[in-house]
Amino acid sequence: MAPKRILFVFTSADKTLTGAQTGWYLPEAAHPYYVLAPKYDIDFAAPKGANPPVDESSVQNFKDDVGFLSDETVKQKFANAKKLSDVNVADYDAIFYVGGHGPVIDLAQDPVNAKVASEFFQAGKITSAVCHGPAALVGAKDANGDSIFKGRRATSFTNVEEEQVQKVKDIPFLVESRIVELGGKFEKAPEPWGAHVVVDGNLITGQNPASAKGIGEAIDKALSS
Repeated sequence: MAPKRILFVFTSADKTLTGAQTGWYLPEAAHPYYVLAPKYDIDFAAPKGANPPVDESSVQNFKDDVGFLSDETVKQKFANAKKLSDVNVADYDAIFYVGGHGPVIDLAQDPVNAKVASEFFQAGKITSAVCHGPAALVGAKDANGDSIFKGRRATSFTNVEEEQVQKVKDIPFLVESRIVELGGKFEKAPEPWGAHVVVDGNLITGQNPASAKGIGEAIDKALSS
């Protein structure tokens, strides 16, 4: 039997609202990738396609993960990353949004992305995101036309964590606040920066970089069951 297929979605945004460099956050791609790659076929996608920008601060802060950037298989996947507009949802069993401040800038406002995320969710496929990645799901709708967060348990990078990294002015909205506004039942670790993963049906979310490996394991468990 062919292995199940997962689409990793990255931001194409390289600047925050204040002009600071941004992109996707290294451990939030590397940790779940290495949990899932041995068992699943993984493709990469981004709004603009190939070679989405990495957040340079994540490369500096997570030196143990820089091998992901030089991994030949990963480099090929980045070079061949699809544009979101070219994604065929039927080809995949799960979608996973990598965090970094970038998704709040581009994916949250992208109608193509909202359509893709909605199609995954409504098909009952794993719809997952970590840290700022859930910002990419704020436009996604369930079969009733309601937000996929409405009445469901979820997490993301918290308002307190955002304040602690002094990035509130860099993004158009706080992800935790938006999930609550959309009717989500927001959950978080007892302390900022603690690992926390929430599974509610086919919606799987992780709070922060520390949750990246755990969300990979949760996606694996969901696809294996």
